Amino acid sequence: MPHRDIQAEIEKLNLLRGAPPREAAARLRKALADRVNLVTAKAARLVAELKLVDLVPDLLRAFERLLENGAERDPQCWGKNAIAKALVDLDHRESAPFLSGMRHIQMEATWGKSEDMAQNLRGICVLALAACTDIPRPHILRHLVDALTDAAPTVRVEALRAIEQMEGEESALLLRLKAHLGDEEPPVIGQAFDSLLHLESERALPFVAGFLNAPSQEIREEAALSLGTSRLPGALEILRQALAAGSSPEFRPVLLRAISSSRQEEALAFLLALVRDGEAAALEALALHRASPDIRARVEQTVQGAGPRIGRLFGELFPSQ
Repeated sequence: MPHRDIQAEIEKLNLLRGAPPREAAARLRKALADRVNLVTAKAARLVAELKLVDLVPDLLRAFERLLENGAERDPQCWGKNAIAKALVDLDHRESAPFLSGMRHIQMEATWGKSEDMAQNLRGICVLALAACTDIPRPHILRHLVDALTDAAPTVRVEALRAIEQMEGEESALLLRLKAHLGDEEPPVIGQAFDSLLHLESERALPFVAGFLNAPSQEIREEAALSLGTSRLPGALEILRQALAAGSSPEFRPVLLRAISSSRQEEALAFLLALVRDGEAAALEALALHRASPDIRARVEQTVQGAGPRIGRLFGELFPSQ
């Protein structure tokens, strides 16, 4: 069998962006059935990009084929990941492929150990399940609760995002329960906080604020940052109160970053006042916005009256562009 130049074949597929739809569809249908997973993956991405909805059956056949003997046919799940994303982009709302994908585990040998390469695939499929219309809402929620026990943090995060998208009181209760139960990976709980704040808005503020006093420093940080990024008006006051209550030296910079991430005018004014008084951590928090010309100009003006130490730090944190 002659040697194939896979990269050259993929580059040829790129040219289909300018081809007539019928020609592009015919070429991509063939590529989806290719035995090389990288070719299949590229074809799936182009099907989604060109909105070739008529090729959805071909995507489904390719997906089913790559699920079988996945480690051999589709190492690292390149093809299956691309197909699952393409189905989402094409608004495929039937659950069968996503249910198959969220159950798929693909162990492959890497660096002398065995690793599950289907974690991202399961995450994609879990999140996609929330938009499916062919199964009842309670069934979807059951699948999402099961996904909260997945071994991969990526999947647990996507399950929380999917629960948020389901909306409703039961979704809010599941998010609260997960926050209470905890997780070995703090960012998973951070997603629970984020999702709950998006879903319940101001109603969730007291709940998340309660975790600012959690025994775990990492959970306290997740709660603070979720409050800040929520940009809810009431969140800023909660963070300022936590700061005034006498936070630990390790936690104070986190609270300041959370305040900064809210991007509220009141928050910026509060931090600028701290910079004017010589607090380096406040300047570090404002550095989150170094790419904003307006905020940079305001910080630079404030620094001019804050002393040489703050001036030097400004030069390090806000390098000249």
